Amino acid sequence: MASYFIRRLLLVIPTFLGITLVVFTITRLVPGGPIERIISEAQQMSATEGDSAGTSQSAANDAPLSPEQIEMLKEFYGFDKPIFISYIEWLGKVLTLDLGTSTRYYDPVWDIIKDKLPVSAYYGVVTTILTYLICIPLGVLKAIKHKSFIDSTSSIVVLIGYALPGFIVAIILFVWPAAQWDWFPLGGFISEEFEDFTAAEQIWDVIHHSILPLIAYMIGGFATMTFLMKNTLMDHLASDYIRTAIAKGLSFRSAVFKHAFRNSLIPLATHFGNNISLFLAGSFLIEKVFNIDGLGLLGFESLVERDYPIVLGVLVITSILGLLGNILSDFCVALVDPRVKFD
Repeated sequence: MASYFIRRLLLVIPTFLGITLVVFTITRLVPGGPIERIISEAQQMSATEGDSAGTSQSAANDAPLSPEQIEMLKEFYGFDKPIFISYIEWLGKVLTLDLGTSTRYYDPVWDIIKDKLPVSAYYGVVTTILTYLICIPLGVLKAIKHKSFIDSTSSIVVLIGYALPGFIVAIILFVWPAAQWDWFPLGGFISEEFEDFTAAEQIWDVIHHSILPLIAYMIGGFATMTFLMKNTLMDHLASDYIRTAIAKGLSFRSAVFKHAFRNSLIPLATHFGNNISLFLAGSFLIEKVFNIDGLGLLGFESLVERDYPIVLGVLVITSILGLLGNILSDFCVALVDPRVKFD
């Protein structure tokens, strides 16, 4: 098994290079980069100064930067070199944990991401844990009580949640429980008086702020995981080995939890690593609704503002987590399925 995971780790390298090279190339080819943004801001300032000074419109529309200044900007941002050479230089900095400097905030990219990462990690890990803790027992209950009142009622609730996108649920929760009824905070991760709270009050404050976003985060994968658990368990309960075990005198409860249950966890284990990387990346729409200063919102705003160093920095984090998540999924499958041997 160790040799298999070593090979998988080695495959991470070419996959990571391919992902980052494609995105890096796109950032160099699409219009509207940091240089164009600086020129646009300079034109607006020139136009404003021209209006205040009473000059003509043609004077305001003159190029605010000289060709020499534009060339200096290209050299500063690394746009004066071929794409592949720029990529090699950028990759060399990444290997030294230098993700560059933001063209929007003018701060080191890693410092910006480091400030956002704990919030996204918190929501990602808690969402993943709660999803499995709720969906697995609920799926088992629905399989055992198939076509009962409990199964039908829970299916309606789960399917309604599945039909609603997470950001729609976030808006509904924001409008009624938070804004109208004032049951929960309107957004953010902590209160402004957080530093003045006791330890118990700080824990409750984080939980209180987290309830609505966590519901919105969970709603998408909740139905998928629940029905996956239910359908897989029902397939195993209808298998010959379960019927044979019951015919030999094994109780139905023992047949479910000692034999069928573990085999039913295999499909869920294959999604475990992917779920962690997906939730950690965050949802910029949910973060926008609840004003959560996380990694998803940072990546989206940086993409809109053409802050390519942050875009590439977020890509580095999420791609590495995604690739390692795939390996983690394989490891989880090996834990729950004794038939799996990685040679």
